[in-house]
Amino acid sequence: MRKVALYIGVSLDGYIAKPGDDLSFLDLANKEGEDYGYTEFIADVDTYLIGRRTYDWVAQNVGLQHYEKENKTLYVVSRTKSEDTEKIKFFNGTPSELVRQLKSQSGKKIYCDGGSEVIDDLLKNDLIDEIHLSIIPILVGDGIRLFKDGRPEQLFTVGGVKSYDTGLIQLHYIRKREAA
Repeated sequence: MRKVALYIGVSLDGYIAKPGDDLSFLDLANKEGEDYGYTEFIADVDTYLIGRRTYDWVAQNVGLQHYEKENKTLYVVSRTKSEDTEKIKFFNGTPSELVRQLKSQSGKKIYCDGGSEVIDDLLKNDLIDEIHLSIIPILVGDGIRLFKDGRPEQLFTVGGVKSYDTGLIQLHYIRKREAA
């Protein structure tokens, strides 16, 4: 069965964005030639999953070429219908509905790239199999929290820990599931 992996940057105090969708604190860890394992991670992925706010932010601030140039499909969970392209598909249901459909199909990993509402829905429905957290050494104090309250307890095991000279610590957790 396909796995869903969350790979995301977060502040030391648990925020994925400052107020106003400000992601500038992530730049603190930028270092030329360092991708923090992203290339290795993405090689085992064939599907991206993001929410509409994340999609709009990427389109406005980075550009969609990142998603369009790779041989992967991007699914955008959105309350509004938009026109699909060859590599970008819009889904009007819940993230958990989409992930259940995708997990029933063959393929590689599904990469959840945010935002917080998508992550929260997937966690509430126990659909995230791996978490890759890149912790940036800053306390931002306010913004969008990575983990919201009200989800069920879930146990993870450590898949790896790596520190970098930029101060970034990367944690890899794997969902521990009971044997069937």
